[in-house]
Amino acid sequence: MKTVVVNASPRKKWNTSEILQSAQKGAESVGAETEYFNLYDMVYTGCRSCLVCKLKDKTKGKCYWRDDLTPLIEKILDADCLLIGSPIYFGHPTSEFMALIERLIFCIMSYDDGSSYYAGKVNVGIFYTMNAPLEFYENSMKDSLATTEYLFSFLNGKIVSYPVCDTMQVSDYSKYNMNGFSQEAKERQWIMQFPNDLEKAFEIGAELSK
Repeated sequence: MKTVVVNASPRKKWNTSEILQSAQKGAESVGAETEYFNLYDMVYTGCRSCLVCKLKDKTKGKCYWRDDLTPLIEKILDADCLLIGSPIYFGHPTSEFMALIERLIFCIMSYDDGSSYYAGKVNVGIFYTMNAPLEFYENSMKDSLATTEYLFSFLNGKIVSYPVCDTMQVSDYSKYNMNGFSQEAKERQWIMQFPNDLEKAFEIGAELSK
């Protein structure tokens, strides 16, 4: 089994990366071969609408635009599992996350009948990290994020999403104009809940990588 792990956060050593590293360990615990990528290390764009992937004389299910994202798309389509995580900004995953989705899904989506050209199967685990509490996620974000999650169905595998809520954004809130948040409450949440989130990420990584 091959599992690709993608961090769509600009931070390499914070909530999203910790969750993904735990999911990666879960994948490795069941024998999966894993590779880890930081999207913010790459230079790329979203879909350029070149439509080469839709030309009749071109192999389907391949993105023909060449930049740092191209080999990652090929690795995902050659994998058995994708574990991807993103912080939530203004109710949405990062722009880097969405650019990857544009490129990955558009090249495997048929413009003839809306089906998927992709003949393989990639299970997908999606992890969202956010400052918002779980109740706000359930009431105000879950349904809208499901629209993005649906796009992964073109990969023909199982899709699991998991929210990591009420996270700490910084280690010392007193240095920032962030009076709307209590560092004490954030630290309490981090101590009580974040270990459970790490454990759940491990379980999801293992389950989807079997």
